Amino acid sequence: MTQDVATRVASLYGTRFLRSYVRNKIRHDLLYPAVLEALRDTRAPVLDIGCGAGVLAFFLRESGFAWPISGIDFDAPKIEIARRIGARYEGLDFRVGDAREEQLPPGHSVLVLDVLQYVKAAERQRILEKVAAAVPPGGVAIVRQGVRDQSWRSRVSYFLEVFSRMNGWLKMENIDLPTREEIAGPFAGFAQEIRPLWGRTPFNNYLFVFRRV
Repeated sequence: MTQDVATRVASLYGTRFLRSYVRNKIRHDLLYPAVLEALRDTRAPVLDIGCGAGVLAFFLRESGFAWPISGIDFDAPKIEIARRIGARYEGLDFRVGDAREEQLPPGHSVLVLDVLQYVKAAERQRILEKVAAAVPPGGVAIVRQGVRDQSWRSRVSYFLEVFSRMNGWLKMENIDLPTREEIAGPFAGFAQEIRPLWGRTPFNNYLFVFRRV
Protein backbone atom coordinates (compact mmCIF):
# COMPACT_ATOMS: atom_id res chain seq x y z
CA MET A 1 0.00 0.00 0.00
CA THR A 2 2.79 2.45 0.89
CA GLN A 3 4.26 2.10 -2.62
CA ASP A 4 0.94 3.14 -4.22
CA VAL A 5 0.45 6.01 -1.76
CA ALA A 6 4.01 7.22 -2.41
CA THR A 7 3.31 7.35 -6.15
CA ARG A 8 0.02 9.21 -5.71
CA VAL A 9 1.42 11.78 -3.30
CA ALA A 10 4.58 12.34 -5.34
CA SER A 11 2.49 13.01 -8.46
CA LEU A 12 0.95 16.05 -6.72
CA TYR A 13 4.24 17.97 -6.73
CA GLY A 14 5.25 20.16 -9.64
CA THR A 15 8.96 19.52 -10.14
CA ARG A 16 10.95 16.40 -10.89
CA PHE A 17 13.13 17.02 -7.83
CA LEU A 18 10.17 17.21 -5.45
CA ARG A 19 8.41 14.22 -7.00
CA SER A 20 11.54 12.11 -6.58
CA TYR A 21 12.16 13.39 -3.04
CA VAL A 22 8.57 12.76 -1.91
CA ARG A 23 8.36 9.32 -3.52
CA ASN A 24 11.58 8.12 -1.92
CA LYS A 25 10.75 9.71 1.42
CA ILE A 26 7.42 7.93 1.75
CA ARG A 27 8.72 4.61 0.42
CA HIS A 28 11.79 4.39 2.64
CA ASP A 29 11.24 6.52 5.76
CA LEU A 30 9.76 4.45 8.60
CA LEU A 31 8.19 7.61 9.99
CA TYR A 32 5.19 7.55 7.67
CA PRO A 33 3.68 4.17 8.59
CA ALA A 34 4.65 4.77 12.24
CA VAL A 35 2.67 8.02 12.42
CA LEU A 36 -0.31 6.49 10.63
CA GLU A 37 -0.35 3.60 13.10
CA ALA A 38 -0.03 5.90 16.13
CA LEU A 39 -2.96 8.03 14.92
CA ARG A 40 -5.15 5.13 13.87
CA ASP A 41 -7.41 5.04 16.96
CA THR A 42 -7.47 8.79 17.66
CA ARG A 43 -10.39 11.12 16.96
CA ALA A 44 -8.84 14.53 17.59
CA PRO A 45 -7.79 16.90 14.80
CA VAL A 46 -4.07 16.92 14.09
CA LEU A 47 -1.57 19.76 14.21
CA ASP A 48 1.71 19.20 12.34
CA ILE A 49 4.45 21.54 13.62
CA GLY A 50 7.11 22.08 10.96
CA CYS A 51 4.92 20.61 8.24
CA GLY A 52 7.09 21.80 5.36
CA ALA A 53 5.44 21.22 1.98
CA GLY A 54 2.68 19.06 3.48
CA VAL A 55 3.97 15.60 2.53
CA LEU A 56 2.83 13.89 5.73
CA ALA A 57 -0.66 15.41 5.59
CA PHE A 58 -1.14 14.21 2.03
CA PHE A 59 0.22 10.77 2.94
CA LEU A 60 -2.31 10.53 5.77
CA ARG A 61 -5.19 11.57 3.51
CA GLU A 62 -4.19 9.11 0.79
CA SER A 63 -3.93 6.41 3.48
CA GLY A 64 -7.51 6.96 4.65
CA PHE A 65 -6.99 9.26 7.66
CA ALA A 66 -10.03 11.56 7.56
CA TRP A 67 -9.71 13.87 10.59
CA PRO A 68 -8.81 17.56 10.10
CA ILE A 69 -5.09 18.33 9.75
CA SER A 70 -3.46 21.72 10.22
CA GLY A 71 0.17 22.43 9.44
CA ILE A 72 2.42 25.30 10.45
CA ASP A 73 5.91 26.13 9.24
CA PHE A 74 7.88 29.35 9.02
CA ASP A 75 9.12 28.52 5.50
CA ALA A 76 6.62 30.48 3.39
CA PRO A 77 7.54 28.95 0.00
CA LYS A 78 6.97 25.43 1.36
CA ILE A 79 3.64 26.49 2.88
CA GLU A 80 2.58 27.90 -0.49
CA ILE A 81 3.27 24.52 -2.09
CA ALA A 82 1.29 22.76 0.66
CA ARG A 83 -1.65 25.14 0.25
CA ARG A 84 -1.76 24.74 -3.50
CA ILE A 85 -1.81 20.94 -3.30
CA GLY A 86 -3.96 20.81 -0.17
CA ALA A 87 -6.84 22.64 -1.86
CA ARG A 88 -7.89 19.35 -3.46
CA TYR A 89 -8.55 17.72 -0.06
CA GLU A 90 -11.18 18.38 2.60
CA GLY A 91 -10.13 19.45 6.08
CA LEU A 92 -6.52 20.53 5.44
CA ASP A 93 -5.13 23.91 6.43
CA PHE A 94 -1.56 25.22 6.15
CA ARG A 95 -0.20 28.51 7.40
CA VAL A 96 3.05 30.29 8.06
CA GLY A 97 3.82 30.28 11.78
CA ASP A 98 6.41 29.65 14.45
CA ALA A 99 5.56 27.34 17.36
CA ARG A 100 8.07 29.22 19.51
CA GLU A 101 6.00 32.39 19.35
CA GLU A 102 2.34 31.42 19.38
CA GLN A 103 -0.18 29.46 21.35
CA LEU A 104 -1.12 26.04 20.03
CA PRO A 105 -4.82 25.30 19.56
CA PRO A 106 -6.20 23.04 22.31
CA GLY A 107 -7.83 19.71 21.62
CA HIS A 108 -5.34 18.52 18.99
CA SER A 109 -3.07 15.58 18.55
CA VAL A 110 0.29 17.12 17.71
CA LEU A 111 3.15 16.01 15.46
CA VAL A 112 6.66 17.35 16.06
CA LEU A 113 8.80 15.62 13.47
CA ASP A 114 12.49 16.35 12.94
CA VAL A 115 12.36 19.98 14.09
CA LEU A 116 13.47 20.21 17.73
CA GLN A 117 17.17 20.24 16.87
CA TYR A 118 16.71 23.59 15.16
CA VAL A 119 15.68 25.57 18.26
CA LYS A 120 17.53 26.40 21.44
CA ALA A 121 17.05 24.22 24.51
CA ALA A 122 14.82 26.69 26.41
CA GLU A 123 12.63 27.25 23.33
CA ARG A 124 12.44 23.52 22.78
CA GLN A 125 11.10 22.95 26.26
CA ARG A 126 8.46 25.67 25.84
CA ILE A 127 7.32 24.08 22.60
CA LEU A 128 7.04 20.64 24.19
CA GLU A 129 5.14 22.05 27.17
CA LYS A 130 2.68 23.72 24.80
CA VAL A 131 2.34 20.49 22.85
CA ALA A 132 1.55 18.55 26.02
CA ALA A 133 -1.08 21.13 27.01
CA ALA A 134 -2.75 20.94 23.58
CA VAL A 135 -3.33 17.17 23.58
CA PRO A 136 -6.82 16.15 24.80
CA PRO A 137 -7.78 12.89 26.53
CA GLY A 138 -7.49 10.18 23.91
CA GLY A 139 -5.14 12.32 21.86
CA VAL A 140 -1.49 11.77 21.14
CA ALA A 141 1.74 13.72 20.72
CA ILE A 142 4.17 12.15 18.28
CA VAL A 143 7.80 13.23 18.16
CA ARG A 144 10.39 11.88 15.75
CA GLN A 145 13.79 13.20 16.61
CA GLY A 146 17.48 12.58 16.26
CA VAL A 147 18.78 12.57 19.82
CA ARG A 148 22.05 13.40 21.51
CA ASP A 149 23.83 10.54 23.25
CA GLN A 150 27.24 8.84 23.13
CA SER A 151 26.57 6.77 20.01
CA TRP A 152 28.22 7.07 16.61
CA ARG A 153 24.76 7.61 15.16
CA SER A 154 24.42 10.78 17.20
CA ARG A 155 27.64 12.19 15.76
CA VAL A 156 26.61 11.30 12.21
CA SER A 157 23.17 12.87 12.74
CA TYR A 158 24.72 16.13 13.86
CA PHE A 159 27.10 16.44 10.93
CA LEU A 160 24.39 15.58 8.39
CA GLU A 161 22.15 18.26 9.90
CA VAL A 162 24.97 20.77 9.50
CA PHE A 163 25.34 19.77 5.85
CA SER A 164 21.59 20.07 5.19
CA ARG A 165 21.60 23.59 6.55
CA MET A 166 24.64 24.54 4.49
CA ASN A 167 23.07 23.37 1.21
CA GLY A 168 20.06 25.64 1.75
CA TRP A 169 17.24 23.07 2.02
CA LEU A 170 16.78 23.77 5.74
CA LYS A 171 16.36 27.36 6.90
CA MET A 172 17.20 27.16 10.59
CA GLU A 173 19.68 29.14 12.63
CA ASN A 174 20.48 26.55 15.30
CA ILE A 175 21.47 22.88 15.46
CA ASP A 176 21.32 21.25 18.89
CA LEU A 177 20.21 17.63 19.23
CA PRO A 178 18.10 17.08 22.38
CA THR A 179 18.36 14.10 24.70
CA ARG A 180 15.62 11.54 25.13
CA GLU A 181 15.09 12.79 28.68
CA GLU A 182 14.55 16.37 27.48
CA ILE A 183 11.85 15.26 25.09
CA ALA A 184 10.02 13.00 27.52
CA GLY A 185 10.13 15.39 30.49
CA PRO A 186 7.07 17.54 29.68
CA PHE A 187 4.89 14.46 29.17
CA ALA A 188 4.79 13.15 32.73
CA GLY A 189 1.44 11.43 33.25
CA PHE A 190 1.12 10.40 29.59
CA ALA A 191 1.41 6.79 28.47
CA GLN A 192 4.80 6.75 26.75
CA GLU A 193 6.31 4.65 23.98
CA ILE A 194 9.91 5.45 23.04
CA ARG A 195 11.78 3.35 20.51
CA PRO A 196 14.53 3.63 17.88
CA LEU A 197 13.34 4.49 14.39
CA TRP A 198 16.54 4.49 12.41
CA GLY A 199 15.90 1.51 10.15
CA ARG A 200 18.78 1.19 7.68
CA THR A 201 19.86 4.81 8.03
CA PRO A 202 22.79 6.15 10.07
CA PHE A 203 20.56 8.67 11.88
CA ASN A 204 20.04 8.44 15.64
CA ASN A 205 16.28 8.82 15.24
CA TYR A 206 13.79 7.85 17.92
CA LEU A 207 10.01 7.76 17.85
CA PHE A 208 8.22 9.14 20.90
CA VAL A 209 4.49 8.49 21.24
CA PHE A 210 2.82 10.19 24.20
CA ARG A 211 -0.86 9.35 24.78
CA ARG A 212 -3.05 11.31 27.18
CA VAL A 213 -5.24 8.73 28.88
